[in-house]
Amino acid sequence: MKHIKNICCIGAGYVGGPTMTVIANKCPEIDVTVVDINARRIADWNSENLNELPVYEPGLPELIKETRGRNLFFSTEVDAAIDKADMVFISVNTPTKTYGKGKGQAADLKYIELCARNIAKVATTDKIVVEKSTLPVRTAQAIKNILDNTGNGVNFEILSNPEFLAEGTAIDDLLNADRVLIGGDETESGQEAKNALSWVYEHWLPKERVLQTNVWSSELSKLVANAFLAQRVSSINSISALCEKTDANVAEVSRAIGFDSRIGPKFLNASVGFGGSCFQKDILNLVYIAKSFGLPEVADYWEQVILMNDYQKRRFAENIITTLYNTVSGKKIAFYGWAFKKDTNDTRESAAIYVADALLEEQAEIVVYDPKVTAERIYADLDYLGTRTSEENRRLLTVVTDPLEAIQNAHAVAVLTEWDEFKSYDWAAIFEAMLKPAFVFDGRRILDSEKMDTLGFKYYKIGES
Repeated sequence: MKHIKNICCIGAGYVGGPTMTVIANKCPEIDVTVVDINARRIADWNSENLNELPVYEPGLPELIKETRGRNLFFSTEVDAAIDKADMVFISVNTPTKTYGKGKGQAADLKYIELCARNIAKVATTDKIVVEKSTLPVRTAQAIKNILDNTGNGVNFEILSNPEFLAEGTAIDDLLNADRVLIGGDETESGQEAKNALSWVYEHWLPKERVLQTNVWSSELSKLVANAFLAQRVSSINSISALCEKTDANVAEVSRAIGFDSRIGPKFLNASVGFGGSCFQKDILNLVYIAKSFGLPEVADYWEQVILMNDYQKRRFAENIITTLYNTVSGKKIAFYGWAFKKDTNDTRESAAIYVADALLEEQAEIVVYDPKVTAERIYADLDYLGTRTSEENRRLLTVVTDPLEAIQNAHAVAVLTEWDEFKSYDWAAIFEAMLKPAFVFDGRRILDSEKMDTLGFKYYKIGES
């Protein structure tokens, strides 16, 4: 079996950085180089201050400190790293298309194609090319066509190795993965390539957790896994709306059905809605694939998961407006949290963005505090929507670095991320600093209802009447 000595990963983002760090840590005999054309990002990965890494993940700085400079390297020298590598991971962004055919649903594969063409141009020895980005079914074939038709006569084997990381727990997810999926050709050389990648993961995972499939099954499994998880979130969120109209408590409903061993308790926490880079993108991708293969009923079924998620965010914003006497114009609303979930600085598709956008349309004045997200990122998220000018976004929304500053003379607090620190705040002091009546809208269900009521807050928790 071929033993890998040099790995190159194209793309130093949320997947590439942590994944390659763990591989380098667990495979000290392999040199791992992470490359990116974004010089600032690479500089951040190489920063002496481990608190300035471009990705915030618990446990990541410690692993970086142990491996960087030993057998883990971050570089902008893309071509040199490709040329040296036995195995090349493609871990670049695959956003949803914003133009042309498939706009709003299909994955935009332009960065993937650019990677494939670059590998083909540079490679002078045989390579195993691994799809790490989340991709639509049959992308591997497109990559193989490009490599085989534009290469320098070298042999390429294409593998699909989708990531199943949850941000905030990515390092633990890598170290203790439920499964690793490796899809490839059934040919002799394809099997050899799958075994070579399996060998890498088997440095720290039991062999039975490394599953080998054909390439199409691997690509589709990633989309389906995220679709099923998102479906559970949207399902319980739909019930949260019903609970608010009755005397039911969504937490009690979740607990009751979670005890059913056929259902289980995970991903049944009602909230203001799911976010992140994968759930929405992957479901839209699944919808597009179903439509393109003439399966409109399948497409409609999965699209409803997205529609319910959008409804939950819209419903949360509308409830704030209605509760604050049908107007939030000129009213100060403090946002606790902007990241799409705790323990990450990732804001992609965060519910906070869309709730803020809806309230800003009503001329609310928003003050945001998040322990890990920068002001630059928050304004970029709002500007990307294009709802109003960047100047107006900056006039209506302020970002602060002190949670107590955020709530001074505020009419309401909206909890948009489930950061643990929010639970330990002195809410009595927060109540004193706010205008009365003081409202709290808990979009993540992390605060104690009885305590908040006792302190005098008008307290709203998703899924409770």
